[in-house]
Amino acid sequence: MKTFATALLFVALTAACGDGGETTKDISIAVIPKGTTHVFWQSIHAGANKAAKEAGVTIYWMGPEKEDDRRQQISLVDNQVMKGVSGIVLAPLDSKALRRPVEDAHRRGVPTVVIDSDLDDAEDFTVGFVATDNYQGGKLAGERLAELIGGEGRVVLLRYMEGSASTEKRERGFLDAIAEYPNVEVVSEEQYGGATTSSAQQAAENLLLRFKDDEGGVAFDGVFTPNESTTYGMLQALRRVRLAGAVRFVGFDASEPLIDALRADEIDGLVTQNPFKMGYLGVKTMVAHLKGEKIERRVDTGVKLATKENLESEEIQALVNPDLDKWLNVE
Repeated sequence: MKTFATALLFVALTAACGDGGETTKDISIAVIPKGTTHVFWQSIHAGANKAAKEAGVTIYWMGPEKEDDRRQQISLVDNQVMKGVSGIVLAPLDSKALRRPVEDAHRRGVPTVVIDSDLDDAEDFTVGFVATDNYQGGKLAGERLAELIGGEGRVVLLRYMEGSASTEKRERGFLDAIAEYPNVEVVSEEQYGGATTSSAQQAAENLLLRFKDDEGGVAFDGVFTPNESTTYGMLQALRRVRLAGAVRFVGFDASEPLIDALRADEIDGLVTQNPFKMGYLGVKTMVAHLKGEKIERRVDTGVKLATKENLESEEIQALVNPDLDKWLNVE
């Protein structure tokens, strides 16, 4: 049974003026992200809305209140299968915990397209995977950070959360890139920021305290954070001790506060995804599958490194400043 809070998150969008005929007008797709508050998920929502509008299908948008609430996301998947939706587009919170409900959906004839973060060994019971090449994104971050510190020094990795396949791949890509620089030492890689910006800030403050030096600075040269919440949490922690800009800092994902920090030289690089495209192609892939069309099993939605130098370029602006209002407020 849905909780009252879950029901408040349940938003139905009917795309009434697409080009779909009898083959699409009865299609309903549940789009279930890891959460709904971060700009990243709002961008996915906007992309999903655009795809639904074009295809003439109905989508239902809902997500957990917190990005570590596996039970609520599992319940959302189960409820949509019971409701009888045509398909599910899912960004799983946990690569293992969401296997059971997705397998159950498959057995009941409800297909799933996975976006953003993969499930373990899921090819037999999912339709496709639409996501960033997260490993490559982590490598871009590692190469950028190593370049910023001149190929030598001490760096820190603040991880996101155990079980999140997307960020685990970013973290591995980062560490593999750093391993190519023998004079760069990773002095901490075991700390997790958790699902919220507040928990990430607390973890970041603990790291800064742990590596505090006698002059009031920190005994490392650079830091990498693998998602929006850990990046913002680390930024706030550095600001609190007046070290923002003093430590080389590469983050992941883009929101207005992070872009402002990039412009202010408080962040030195943001690995930028295309969540709008991810939501758009997630829904498009599901519609094509339901219509019996041939689809790509794995779709790479791209990854770029935003810096202060390239921030105003047309390519980067399209990623960091999409027109979300246009597609979040469609009727």
